[in-house]
Amino acid sequence: MIQVYKHITGHLEDNISLVTAEKGSWIHVVNPNADDLQLVSMVTEIPTDVLKTALDTEERSHVEIEDEYIFVVINIPILLEKDSYDTLPLGIFITEDFIITLCIEETEVMRTFTENKYPLFSTFKKTRFLFQILHRSASLFLRYLMQINRRTDDTESMLRHSMRNKDFFLLLELQKSLTYFTSALRSNGIVMERLMRMRRNTELYHLLKMYEEDEDLLEDVIIENKQAIEMVEMYSNILINMSDTFASIISNNLNIVMKFLASVTIILAVPTIIFSFWGINTPLPFSANPLGYIYVIIISLIFTFLAFILLWRKDLF
Repeated sequence: MIQVYKHITGHLEDNISLVTAEKGSWIHVVNPNADDLQLVSMVTEIPTDVLKTALDTEERSHVEIEDEYIFVVINIPILLEKDSYDTLPLGIFITEDFIITLCIEETEVMRTFTENKYPLFSTFKKTRFLFQILHRSASLFLRYLMQINRRTDDTESMLRHSMRNKDFFLLLELQKSLTYFTSALRSNGIVMERLMRMRRNTELYHLLKMYEEDEDLLEDVIIENKQAIEMVEMYSNILINMSDTFASIISNNLNIVMKFLASVTIILAVPTIIFSFWGINTPLPFSANPLGYIYVIIISLIFTFLAFILLWRKDLF
């Protein structure tokens, strides 16, 4: 899918054809096929192989600088399903005439711009638009991290009352999400630092015009990204410690149960031994006494009680 957007007199037009796209347009490409990539390459003069790079789900965040364009790849957060998060590469090309974004699927980060909900967003200001995308991505990371933290607290409350496998699998899923976020945030931070260093490069001025407001925005993005890194590290440590703690609790509970069962086994073994002894086919005490059966039961109860007292005093009950 290819969509072309352009701000005209303050209004975001979205019914523009790619072949008629003018300077200052934003070309938004989602899950393109070979024909779409060929058409984008023809209009923007960006090689098809380079365009395909942005569609690789394993592509790491980086910046490539060419004479005709700047290619930026960042990893943005996505919500796969409830309590399951991941990251996805987003390719951003800045040419002298266009800004092009490519992604394998539509994301919440870009939906903010396609629906024109981001303040002071303009397709003409390509550098600022790039930083606004970075800002939106960092803000979404922070929002998802808050959701993960709240879900962790809810899961901890549930585990305090009932330890179910489902809750432990949820902790594992949240831990995986934080691992993905950690990798993405660190690589995104490297990209932002490099973009900040490029602000004084006059050779790139025809592609990356950075004004004072743009520098301030990029600094805010870097701060938010660092904050997100600190939060994800803190939440990861909390999840790891929580998992270890509940694993220790489960092990301790298992030991308590096994200790109780072992004590019960010992208690039941005492009368079993006594009754087995009186069951052998030889003359025994009380064998000729009509009340011998009662005597054997009383003896069994006495020794069972003594065994119980001994185990109780050794804290095995």
